[in-house]
Amino acid sequence: MGLKRKAAFLTLGCKVNQYETDAMEELLRNAGYQIVDFDDMADVYVINTCSVTNMADRKSRQMIHRARRKNPQAVVAAVGCYVQTGGRDMLEKKQADVLIGNNRKKDIVNILDSYFSSAAKERDPEQACPEWSYVHDIARDKEYEGLSIHNVTGHTRAYLKIQDGCNQFCSYCIIPYARGRIRSRDPREVLEEVRRLTERGFREIVLTGIHLSSYGLDLDSGKRESNRPGEENPYLGGPVSLLTLVEDLQKIPGLARIRLSSLEPRIITEEFVKGLKACDKVCPHFHLSLQSGCDATLARMNRKYNTADYREAVTLLRKVYDQPAITTDVIAGFVGETEEEFEQTRTFLEEIRLYEMHIFKYSVREGTRAQKMQGHLPDHVKTARSGVLLQMAARLKKEFEESFIGREVEVLLEEEICMDGRTYWQGYTERYVKVYVENPGECCELSRNTLVNVKIIGFLPENLPQNGLFGKVS
Repeated sequence: MGLKRKAAFLTLGCKVNQYETDAMEELLRNAGYQIVDFDDMADVYVINTCSVTNMADRKSRQMIHRARRKNPQAVVAAVGCYVQTGGRDMLEKKQADVLIGNNRKKDIVNILDSYFSSAAKERDPEQACPEWSYVHDIARDKEYEGLSIHNVTGHTRAYLKIQDGCNQFCSYCIIPYARGRIRSRDPREVLEEVRRLTERGFREIVLTGIHLSSYGLDLDSGKRESNRPGEENPYLGGPVSLLTLVEDLQKIPGLARIRLSSLEPRIITEEFVKGLKACDKVCPHFHLSLQSGCDATLARMNRKYNTADYREAVTLLRKVYDQPAITTDVIAGFVGETEEEFEQTRTFLEEIRLYEMHIFKYSVREGTRAQKMQGHLPDHVKTARSGVLLQMAARLKKEFEESFIGREVEVLLEEEICMDGRTYWQGYTERYVKVYVENPGECCELSRNTLVNVKIIGFLPENLPQNGLFGKVS
């Protein structure tokens, strides 16, 4: 290739996208590319797009245009969910040079090699050609895309994608059309990657997926044997589930924490929770999707549970775990939501008192069933309702964090920062509570990616630019 071509990446959307970007960066780096910042001049700009809302689509278009303006002679490659759902429109409008849909990201090196070696590299930058579109019918794809990472730069925890696709078809969501049906990663590959990352010093891994709770449902069933002497891999067929995978990750030496990303309430059974509790590396931090605290609204959303199911899941987690951190997402102002239904949601959230609630105003997504429903609310109503829930969320979060004042917790240190002339280390507890630790100096030198016991003193002073709990090394 002569001089190294420079490639820049930008990621929009979820942690799954970030994992896939990390994997694509590694593929290009291994192929001889020099990875540079997205704001630098590059020969190739790769935008890993998001399509979860119309706003995400717009942001994806903006970043594609930004790359084009930065270097009109560069190759602009748009990949991911927005490409998958809007590829035809992107072709007609010549938005990017290369379009790569989901489940083709693993081919990015060969795709770019073909592009550069063809006559198309001499084309007018304003002309994008249909032959450089790599988007297929993902609804028919049953194969898990073979992406992996060997190292993660700039992080202390590694996000690990183990599942793709979704079969739920919630009425407001485009993701099943962008990501296809559920596909699970071979557990042997997951174990191998976690061992590799742990050997490189990572203490915590976060299992992620588009619909993590469905992990293993599509894999072959059969007998799963326990480890035999000299055999590291227990998988000779299924049954494989999220729980069986966690049980085997638990055995990896050097791994300190296993964190799960978003779960569905229906997976929270007594067997599942007790199985997790038996794995002491699993963090007592559970993100349970809710979206609404009103059964009628949940039904219109086509969610597969009701508030009684959700309450039962929360109760079970609190029965088995000591003060688990339970977080959720809530959509305010969904189609047809009445004042009475919103009040049911507000009351339900007050009753179950979760640690963190991510509040979103309902945003219409083209191509979904909800778009065609009657009863869309004006924006000022959605704004007012989300404001009420945001105030509640801030209050409940502070109450949860206050309960740790005076207690000793274990913190994974991540970043050293300076505030008001003092040096602090920022890190997270196993419940994903942010803690700042003042550097004690030479008597006890702290370092990144280490676990330390911290006595929580209180909150940082309000005049500092950051906020969170403050503690001292025990």
